[in-house]
Formats: sequence, C-alpha cells, structure tokens
Amino acid sequence: MRFSSLSGSAWLSLATIVSLAPFASPERLIESQSLNPCQANSSFTATLFNVIFTPDNNSLAFNILGVSSISGYVTAEIDVIAYGYTALKQTLDPCTSNLEGLCPMNTGQINIQSNIDVPSSVEKYIPSITYGVPDLDGVVKVYIKNNVTGASEACVEAPLSNGKTVDQKGVGWTTAVIAGLALLASAVTSGLGHSNTAAHVAANALSLFGFFQAQAIIGMTAVPLPPIVASWTQNFQWSLGIIRVGFLESICTWYQRATGGTPSTLLSTLNTESVEVQKRSLNVGKSIMRAAHALSKRVNNTSATASAAKVVIVSGIKRVGFRAKIETTNIFLTGLIFFMIFVFLTAVCVMLFKGFCEIAVKAGWFKGDKFEDFRTGWKVVLKGILFRLVLIGYPQICILCLWELTQRDSAAEVVLALFFFVSMSIALAWASLKVFRIAKRSVTMHKNPAYILYSDPSALNKWGFLYVQFRATAYYFIMPSLGYILIKALFIAFAQNSGITQAIALVVIEAGFLIGVSILRPWMDKKTNAFNISIAAINFINAIFLLVFTSVFNQPGIVTGVMGVVFFVYNAAFALVLLLMVLVATCYAIFSKNPDTRYQPMRDDRGSFIKSQTNLNTELDALGVTARGDMAQKGFYGRDLDDDEDSYSSGSGKMGHDAAGAPLPPSTANSNRNLSAREPPRSPVDPNMQYLPSDGTPRHGPPMYKNDNSSSRPGADMPLMGRQRDQSPYRPNTAGGYRQQNNTSPWQRGAGYDH
Repeated sequence: MRFSSLSGSAWLSLATIVSLAPFASPERLIESQSLNPCQANSSFTATLFNVIFTPDNNSLAFNILGVSSISGYVTAEIDVIAYGYTALKQTLDPCTSNLEGLCPMNTGQINIQSNIDVPSSVEKYIPSITYGVPDLDGVVKVYIKNNVTGASEACVEAPLSNGKTVDQKGVGWTTAVIAGLALLASAVTSGLGHSNTAAHVAANALSLFGFFQAQAIIGMTAVPLPPIVASWTQNFQWSLGIIRVGFLESICTWYQRATGGTPSTLLSTLNTESVEVQKRSLNVGKSIMRAAHALSKRVNNTSATASAAKVVIVSGIKRVGFRAKIETTNIFLTGLIFFMIFVFLTAVCVMLFKGFCEIAVKAGWFKGDKFEDFRTGWKVVLKGILFRLVLIGYPQICILCLWELTQRDSAAEVVLALFFFVSMSIALAWASLKVFRIAKRSVTMHKNPAYILYSDPSALNKWGFLYVQFRATAYYFIMPSLGYILIKALFIAFAQNSGITQAIALVVIEAGFLIGVSILRPWMDKKTNAFNISIAAINFINAIFLLVFTSVFNQPGIVTGVMGVVFFVYNAAFALVLLLMVLVATCYAIFSKNPDTRYQPMRDDRGSFIKSQTNLNTELDALGVTARGDMAQKGFYGRDLDDDEDSYSSGSGKMGHDAAGAPLPPSTANSNRNLSAREPPRSPVDPNMQYLPSDGTPRHGPPMYKNDNSSSRPGADMPLMGRQRDQSPYRPNTAGGYRQQNNTSPWQRGAGYDH
C-alpha cells in the first residue's frame, strides 16, 4: 500500500514539475510581431510587422507594411533594451544597407519584405540566456532622423520574444487537479472516520487554494507588470473563475444584449483596434501594440486614439480577461457562471454518492457501517459542503461583483452582482456569529469552546468549515479572515484606475495579516501554522514587489526587470513545494490504512469530543446524557447544539428519546440565563427516573469499572443511572462547592484553560 502511495505521488510530482517548466521552442530565435509608436506625432505607423532573427543561420527575415509621411534621406538609430538595460546602441544607414523603400523614404505606403544575412559578430552581443528565459522583457527602439535637420521624424519600438512563456495551460490544470484531489480526499477520509487526517488535509487544501487566489489577485491589479509576472499570475486565474469556454461566452453576450447591455467587441475587431501598453522600462508615455500579439504584455487602463487605428487600453481585471480571450463585458458573468456550475456539480456528486452508498450496502459491496454517518445525515453534510464552497468562492465573488458595480454592463448584471455579494456576505457573517455563540456557550457551560463545537455532529458538519482548521481557542479567527478577504477585494475592485493605491493597500493589508497570524498562530498545530504563516509571508513579499513594479521609487528599469524574474522564480519554487506537500498528504490519506497515525492528536482534545452516535451502544446513551449534561434527540444528526430549532441547546423545551426509546427531559442548556449566578448548571436528567432497559436486566458500568473488586467503585451497590443527585460521585454536593471547586476538568486540558 505504501508503494502505491509513493508511486502515485512520484508520478503526479513529475507531472507538476514538467508542467511548471517553460515551454521549449525547437530552435533558437528572437522575433517581434508588432511595431509601436513611441513618440507623439510619429510620422510612421505599421499595420503589419513581422521580424524573426535566427542565430543558427545568421538570418534576419522581416515583412513590414506601413504608412509614412516622411520624405528624404534618413538615418535610423537603434537601441536594444533588455530588462531595462540598453544592451546595444547602433546607427544604421538604409542606403548602405541596401534597404529598398527606405533610401530615400517617400510618403505613402511602404512595403518591405526581405531576408538579409547578419554578420556573425552581431550574435556575440546577444547573451545566450536571451534564447532560453521565458517571457523575454526586451524591446528594440528605432529613431528615424532626418539627415539634413537631424530632427527625429518618427520613433517606433518592437517588443521582442523568444517564443517561450510561463503561461501554460498545463500549470493551471495541474494546480487545479491537485487542489481538487486534496479537497476530495479530505471528504472521503472524513466519511471513513479519520477526522484528524481530514481536518489536516482540508486545512492545507484550503490554504493552497487561497495562495492560488492571491497569485491571481496580483495579476488583477492595475500595476504595469513585467511580462513574466503577468504570464505567471495568469496561470492561476482559474481559481477566480476566469476560464474561457466558447459557448459560455456566447451565452454571456446573449444575456447582456437581452438585458439592455452593450457587449464589447474588442476580440472580434482586432483589425481596427489595438491595445495600448505602458512600457515600465522606457521613459515614454505610450506605445501601441497590435491586440493579436498583446496576450503576453502588461497593459494600462484608459482609452485613447492613435494614428489610423483605434487604441483600447486595458489593465487589471480587463487585462486578465483579454489575455484569457474573454470580452471585457463577459468577465463578470463568466466568473459567476463557473461558480454556480461548481456548486451545482458538487451538490449533484454528493447526492449521487449517497445513492451509490445505499445501493452498495444493499448489494453487499461493502459493510453496512461504511459511510454510515454520511448515509444517516447526508443532508447536513451537504449543507456543510455548500457552505465550504461559499467560503472558497468568496474572494472571487467579492472581487467580480464589486467590480461589476463600477462597470454596469447591464442592469440585470448589476442586480446579480448585488444579490450574490450581499447574500454570500450575510450567510458567512451569520455562520461566523453562529460559531461564536456556540463557542461562548461552550465556554460558559464547560469552560472549553471545543466541547460543543466538536461534540455535536450536526454543528460540526454544518459550521465546522469555519473553525476546524483553527485550534479550539481561536474559533473566532474566521472573522478576521473574512475581513481580510473583503478589504482586499474592495481595493482590487474599486481602485482599478490607480495601481499605486492598490499596491500600497496590499502592502499594508498583507503586513497586518502576517503580523497577526505570526503572533496568534491560530491554526490547529505547529505544521499547519508554519504552512499558513509561510503563505502569508510570501503574500507580503509579493505586495512589496508589486509596489516596486509601480516605479514609485523611480528605480532604474533593470531593477524592475530583474525583480520580475526573481518574483517568478521564488513564487514558482514556493508553489511547487506547497503542491508537493499537499500531494503527499493527499496520497497518504487515500492509500494508507490508518492515516491518522501520521498526525499527532490535537492539543485541544477535539478528538475526544468528536463522536459517532451510530457507533455508540444504547446502554451508554443515558450515561452520556448525564455525564455531558446534554440530550439525545432525533438520532445522530438531529442532536444539534448550535441553537437551531429542536436542538437540545436551543431551549425549545421539546422532549426527545434516546436510542433505547426512553424519554428524555427538555434541554436546560440555556437555562443558566434564568438561574442565579450562584447556582451551577444542572443536569437535564431527572434524578428520580430510572434508565434501565425494557427487559429489566441489569447493566454493567463502563469497562473502566470492570474489575474483580467492583465494590471499590463509589456507589457500586446502586443502579448506575438511578442514584440520587446528592449521591453522585461526579457532582459537588452544593452550589457553593461548585463555585469553590473551580478546578480544571478533563474537558479543559489542552484547550488553553488549564493555567
């Protein structure tokens, strides 16, 4: 079994590494497919520009079609700039280079198509790394000067590419599959009764998913990103629902037209529209890139007009959609539809699995106790799963819905944005307050928040997604976490016109979150804390890099270029480490016979509170009622301590029955509201009621009392459940004794209350 685990892990690890590797081109080349003006009132524009340099045969092939208003003899000054550093500066005379159409230049259309030999000495000026590094951040800038006046008649620049990029579909698929497998493994192990393993795997999977979303958010900022950073963050846009599917785009366009909106046509009018790109490494205000070749470039946020072509400038969220080939007016609906599809398919899968379990039990494919808790209370489990999906999709919904309020693509889409944002925010806020109330009640009654949070299976399955990843005493941390998500979303959605504002806000937010988690360390154990604190540290470093990319410090262009490469390297390495850790934990959870042995018991003793009612003996049921001070009602998933209707902590006063059919008194879990502060909480069990089986046979005590000297147990001569209150060895004799005792009970050990 261990061999299978390692084998599966190794193969998936290999797939991860391969997918993260840059795309390999079969031959070395440097190419450019756009020519962009780089000065105001440029006298030359190109409608077609294709240039390819292949060092293996020292040839330069180019095909240029443009319009010129320059006449006479000119000289071209060429600057080659790589990562902000001017690597080559050379002057070219078109007449001595035999460039037809440029010696002399004439007004009107210019068509240059040629293939010339380049001296081998030129290659020595090009570092070999240029052909291998993905998303090359290079540009060739050409000034055309009049030979008579020396004035610059035109300025054009050509962005360079070597055919390699880190924006690979394999990366997105691999990360999505591993995150999905981890969530699936946590659900399966939980159904099999390995609660400790399920909690760890689910916590790490959610943290990994959050890291992917943080990477995608970097790409959604209005900051001019280096090409390699823009391409890297594009790999994770799937985590925010930015996924292109052809027929869905048609549906989004139809819906927008049907509701009074006007769909954008940027992608369908590439012949007349261009994308304006701000070059962070050059001291120029604007440049224009053909939209057909702009998928690997960082872009800005306003619109303008230049020359004969219409120029549309996009940035931030629009840039992400454009790179994904999604019309800007379809971005919101695309993300929303994918979220709804995700929720719907998950619900269908849960119901299908419920049906499969029932068929399998009846057919004898596995034992009747397999997934018994799930089969008994699958509706409650489904509610918990849907709540967990809401939590996972909350960053996506916050950003896209709030951003849609600024775009107003159509009235119906604005209504949808408001509905989903408000409803999901209220649902998560209400659930968080629910957890807070349950924990406070548990502290009041048992001096330990873990008791009710983990002893009631209904509360655990419905609300556990909010607190199981934290230690019991940090149950409240879900509230700061939701606030952290919401504040980030507000700046990303509403500050799309100011990249500097977004960068500064992210630095402050990430710094505050990192300091908070480093001090509180709210997660369940040391390893999980280290896992999440590391993610918070990387997010903070990314925010600092993002601030540098805004050029607010006026640093040299080479600094920004090098930092872009560094950003990619450490984020790719960190993502790979996280993926491997989650992958190993997932494989171990799936293939190991007893995966709980890999994890130490929680210090908050949650494992002692998590119980399966379907596996309890009925003779111990009434004993549990007295010992815990609670009430069994409606079976396993009907016993709800979370203050819902019919729960035995809701004070509803309804009667229930235990598993043996004996009547149970109404709940007194909330009765302390009406009691004097001097009185201790009382057991809900009537001390005068005998809890004996219907056949009249005596019941023995728990196994710890089964010994040869049974008389050593206090009250051994009395029926176990029939002793009077004042004779119980487990209860103080008086209320004063209760207050004076104030000692640490076994339920309090390890939960932060024993000191």
